[in-house]
Amino acid sequence: MQPSRHAARRAFPLAGRIAQHWSRLAAREKRFLRFIGPGWITGASDDDPSGIATYSQAGAQFGYAMAWVMLFIYPFMAAIQEISARIGRVTGQGIAGNIRAHYPPWLLRGIVGLLLVANILNLGADLGAMGDAANLLLPFSARVYVVAFAVGCALLEIFSRYERYAMILKWTSLSLFAYVAVALVAGVPWRHVAVDTFVPSFLWRQDYIVTIVAVLGTTITPYCFFWQSSAEAEEQRINPNAHTLLEAPGEAQAAISRIRADTYIGMGFSNLISWFIIVATAATLHARGITDIHSSAQAAEALRPIAGNFSFAAFAVGIIGIGLLAVPVLAGSAAYAVGEALGWSTGLARLPRDAKAFYTTIAIGTLIGVFINFVKLDPIKALFWSAVINGVIAVPLMVMIMVMSMQKRVMGAFTLPAPLCAMGWLCTAVMTVAVIIMFVFL
Repeated sequence: MQPSRHAARRAFPLAGRIAQHWSRLAAREKRFLRFIGPGWITGASDDDPSGIATYSQAGAQFGYAMAWVMLFIYPFMAAIQEISARIGRVTGQGIAGNIRAHYPPWLLRGIVGLLLVANILNLGADLGAMGDAANLLLPFSARVYVVAFAVGCALLEIFSRYERYAMILKWTSLSLFAYVAVALVAGVPWRHVAVDTFVPSFLWRQDYIVTIVAVLGTTITPYCFFWQSSAEAEEQRINPNAHTLLEAPGEAQAAISRIRADTYIGMGFSNLISWFIIVATAATLHARGITDIHSSAQAAEALRPIAGNFSFAAFAVGIIGIGLLAVPVLAGSAAYAVGEALGWSTGLARLPRDAKAFYTTIAIGTLIGVFINFVKLDPIKALFWSAVINGVIAVPLMVMIMVMSMQKRVMGAFTLPAPLCAMGWLCTAVMTVAVIIMFVFL
């Protein structure tokens, strides 16, 4: 008996140390999840199923020659999202609320109307892609899954406590690591990829230029501006110790530092995943001569005979996982924009009975997204026109964001610093050129 007692004494301290280690690790994870906020969620939602389809097409059609685009676009994407977040935190209102307060009604109606159309088309396409991905893994019709995903997303968004719902979105974003796993098992020539990422190559071909424009339009997209700005205002409203920076300038240093870190980490995560999707599809589909991909589910299905069941399943699960994040963000950003434009009580932290019109807008938007999948509307055309509308609305909206963020009547003492202002205008110029090119090649 004695040896077993000595063994037990030795084992218990070891178990205690292991438990203590995991306890500290869990605590660090909780602190990280509390630290990341609207910027992380916005960045992850930008890699929605429609975005996955665009990045998959870029990798399948042009191989690694498109990898540099994600590195090029990162500072622009991060800058415009930081500016959007600052507007929400400084004023306590989202973009639509500030346009309503300071600019003509016709401008507000035009921007919000276009955003609503683009978001609902995008939402419908994303639900369709999620249904197709689920149908690849499980029996039953894709339409059954479309309805199930839509109902599940809407119920969670409407009836969950805000803090719990935000945590669900953060955990859901981790599904994007599936694309890292696919790239790591795909036999990627990493040296070749590094050269194509850091040494841009440009092909003067119509299809190449149009694909770059599509990637820009998918990555720098209006619903992300509206969501992050309104989410920052929401985070401030639910925190009893936080105030708008116009009311409490002393909170500015800590608040702006957090926004900057959250946004640049979130956008970096988003672009890294997009880069991995391009690399993974280039190493598998393009390398085998498969160059025409029209949807994210088609990309997943094409992977099965080339990269095996693991890559196929990981790709499909990633589509579903990130769709569960992107669909609520699309519906929520539309509801924030409409609600702020019409002066409703808005916010996911409010109870449904206190913001009936806001939550009804979320439900109706999601329902229309479902309906799109039951009519004879080509999902590829839905994605195309969504991208066109997003491109059209992005330019005037970015001009408006830049003008607002430089006006003291809106931002008080918190107008943009010169470097961020310069990057924001440069981003606006890049998107303007991209939209002009898009119309030239339409």
